[in-house]
Amino acid sequence: MIDRRATLQAIAAMGAAGAALLTAPALATLQPTRKPPRLKAGDTVGLIEPAGFTDDVYDLEPVKETIRAMGLVPKAGATLGKKYGYLAGEDRARAADVNAMYADKDVKAVFAVRGGWGCARMLPYLDFATIRANPKLLIGYSDITALHMAFAAHAGFTTIHGPNASSAWGKASWEPFRALAFDGATPTYANPQSVEDRLVPRQWRTRTIKGGKAQGRLLGGNLTVLTALMGTPYLPDFTGAILFIEDTNEAEYRIDRMLTQLSLGGVLGKLKGVVFGQCTECVNTGAGYGNFTLSEVLQQHLEPLGIPAFEGAMFGHIANQFSLPVGAMVEVDADAATIRVLEPVVS
Repeated sequence: MIDRRATLQAIAAMGAAGAALLTAPALATLQPTRKPPRLKAGDTVGLIEPAGFTDDVYDLEPVKETIRAMGLVPKAGATLGKKYGYLAGEDRARAADVNAMYADKDVKAVFAVRGGWGCARMLPYLDFATIRANPKLLIGYSDITALHMAFAAHAGFTTIHGPNASSAWGKASWEPFRALAFDGATPTYANPQSVEDRLVPRQWRTRTIKGGKAQGRLLGGNLTVLTALMGTPYLPDFTGAILFIEDTNEAEYRIDRMLTQLSLGGVLGKLKGVVFGQCTECVNTGAGYGNFTLSEVLQQHLEPLGIPAFEGAMFGHIANQFSLPVGAMVEVDADAATIRVLEPVVS
């Protein structure tokens, strides 16, 4: 796994470059005003690798079969299966794949095959005028957060933070995605009931940090990727938003550091609510290292905000996760630990 923390200085430098490449109108923060078309059986959808590469090109066959099992027709981007260091092609080439998919009238949505690291590197080379003119669902998670945030800031339509095309796509992932993207439904997300043989189940538990309900536009994704965009023109305005965040392989003190960055940068103070999903393998393993627990870190940062907040929702680096509409209006109920979508995200 790529060490994303080592890339922070490089991203800051790219932010300045990206600002120079964007036109003045594109620099304005855009709220979603249009809806991408809903998917239907037989639609062609693009497959891109905007970050890491697939080790074995034969591993792409099950990915394509997954798309076909959805009733869709996969169209591979030019860099699919390519390798450039730890990336699936050079920055301009990967960006060209994204631009081409949004320019192609036959392509109805775009799936990221996988995450890794690299989406932020290509942000300066995205053609936001073309992307903005051709609203299509973008689907993926992890490093794809950089694209979700850039689209929220500059494209003006909703995207879906959900499984990558190479994910397992079990029933708990597929059905919510189909409801959003195919049916135009407005689901309410709640963790499933545990099937453990215990008097008190431990699996998929949630914890209310601050009770209450709140409504706002849903923005967020991977915490590490999101905080790495601070100070660049690719982070949207979080005023009145519901923030959702998750992470993987980050020790508690690093989650603390990133939440501190969001606080000092003014993001947390603008929010209406917060949902923290799954933090996979987020435990410091250093011998004799005294530390706060993850829940204590979240309590310290989120409870003083005085807004509804809860942890434990099923999104993040897990086998089955929610498909969350980035940029759409939602209502969170921190006592019930639910996220309710308030508007269709497709036309």
